[in-house]
Amino acid sequence: MKIAQLITRADSIGGAQIHVLDQSKSLLEIGHDVTVLVGGDGPFIDLLSKNQIRFQILPNLKRSIHPYYDGIALMEIVRALKAIQPDLLATHSSKAGLLGRLAGKIMSIPTVFTAHGWAFTDGVPPLQRRIYTLVERLTTPLTQKIITVSEYDKNIALKNKVASTDKLVTIYNGVPDLDVTLMANQKTDCPKIIMVARFESPKDQITLLENLAVLRHLNWTVDLIGDGPLKPKAEEVVQNLNLSDRVRFWGARQDVATILAQAQIFVLISNYEGFPLSILEAMRAGLPVIASDVGGVSESVIEGVTGYLIPRGDSVKLQQKLHKLIDSFELRKDLGNNGRERYEKYFTVPQMVDKTVQVYKTAISEK
Repeated sequence: MKIAQLITRADSIGGAQIHVLDQSKSLLEIGHDVTVLVGGDGPFIDLLSKNQIRFQILPNLKRSIHPYYDGIALMEIVRALKAIQPDLLATHSSKAGLLGRLAGKIMSIPTVFTAHGWAFTDGVPPLQRRIYTLVERLTTPLTQKIITVSEYDKNIALKNKVASTDKLVTIYNGVPDLDVTLMANQKTDCPKIIMVARFESPKDQITLLENLAVLRHLNWTVDLIGDGPLKPKAEEVVQNLNLSDRVRFWGARQDVATILAQAQIFVLISNYEGFPLSILEAMRAGLPVIASDVGGVSESVIEGVTGYLIPRGDSVKLQQKLHKLIDSFELRKDLGNNGRERYEKYFTVPQMVDKTVQVYKTAISEK
């Protein structure tokens, strides 16, 4: 197949970008032709170049809604599709999903939209939820198939009457496996806690920091990986809580797997989520996971087996579970090993790509 992948942003590297990267690499390896269409410039372009994945920059495809630039971006997408002549257009993220499906309709190219967490999920402001629900309902008829990355996302799409059951299919994200040297080592008297997330909504590093401050009598350190507009506020909180000697800000990194291997506990505190790749990367490394019970997180983290699920806003439980894992080497080891086994069973790239290719073929045949 000749496949065009369309994603909104190149200026940040989040779960959707990594998904497109890993999937494109695997599709190329098994003989498909792939071109990535992406809005703007940035570190994602460097990753595509490094992995020899063909790409085309769409200068006017932007994250924010702007009728003028969105109209130009639509024309840019149509021109790119005319040049590529793909068998299928795969779209990722809300803006690319909207404009891509319109472009696919104009060009009579079958389209598949992957929802990396809906913009109308629980926790999103009510007005934004209503707007995006309406947009998705209007654009669903332009789509042959919609891939959701969790059963949770599939169910809320059905609940909000965004699409019918026959159009929706759940395919869990997968992350590529790594060398055994990048597996976590739990033997330490001072466990390192790590959170990998951009400093922007919906992530909530500040809640983690405030609750760890209550546990300052225990031995621990924290590594925070990521950039974003809320990072200065988090740095200020660290200063105010007198945690500067125990918290390290790494910024955006491309060696996350190496840093994960040096940690003992993975934490992801969020207000809302889709199906976070960062949790899968932590399980791959053999780390126990503490994560907010939002979105599809409970489909990767199994309570008491691979880690702990924290109800949104439950500081008491967050402190209890942090305390347990900081205190117990054996518990960290057991939960981490269970997480690794669950990764191997459900969340590898070959499984994800095999199922995705079948959806692509079905979309083409239905068109």
